[in-house]
Amino acid sequence: MKILVIEDNESVASMIEMFFAKENIKGVFVTDGLEGYHRAIHEEWDCLIIDWMLPNMDGVTICRKIRQENNSVPIIMLTAKDSESDQVLGLEMGADDYVTKPFSPLALMARIKAVTRRYHPIKDQKTEADMIETTHFKINKNTREVFLDGAPITNLTPKEFDLLFHFVQHPRQVFSREQLLEKVWGYQFYGDDRTVDVHIKRLRNKIDNEDQSFFQTVWGVGYKFEEGSNAQT
Repeated sequence: MKILVIEDNESVASMIEMFFAKENIKGVFVTDGLEGYHRAIHEEWDCLIIDWMLPNMDGVTICRKIRQENNSVPIIMLTAKDSESDQVLGLEMGADDYVTKPFSPLALMARIKAVTRRYHPIKDQKTEADMIETTHFKINKNTREVFLDGAPITNLTPKEFDLLFHFVQHPRQVFSREQLLEKVWGYQFYGDDRTVDVHIKRLRNKIDNEDQSFFQTVWGVGYKFEEGSNAQT
């Protein structure tokens, strides 16, 4: 696994670097935001770990610009900001997850495994479940292609794709935020249910239109996916 870490705090970078060595992860460390952005878009990576506050280009801007390039590489934000608005902003700009400083290497590794697990399909393992075709959607899990009414949807992040695939697999089934974190993100619920809310919001913005809303809020419970619904709730 090859991971780009854009972090200007030497002690944090050193801790991550030592842990990567134990896990046999190839880590490339950059301290400058602008340099990190250029390396992120011009080289192949399995995951990006980006600090919020960086010289020359902040982490949120890097994340936003990467997503504007339709680059779907998994992104984890590192932030010392613990307010809800700051965390939501990072997710809205396209981050797949975030870790609040101070953090343990094990917690970061759990997030890395979660965001990268479904990003790279396993070769030579194809099942009927890897292809889903519904009234409006055609989704290929192996190639990570999504077609809505025959038109390709090419701007989904890895976790947006995983979340959509999970919902389309289970139409009309209601899932709590805790269940979605465990099933889609792959880790036990740590209290960050805003992660789910922001990803649902982004999916709605990308696939819903005036005539069709696919994600329904079930108040007090969670969300469900339903085709044929014409009003967002």
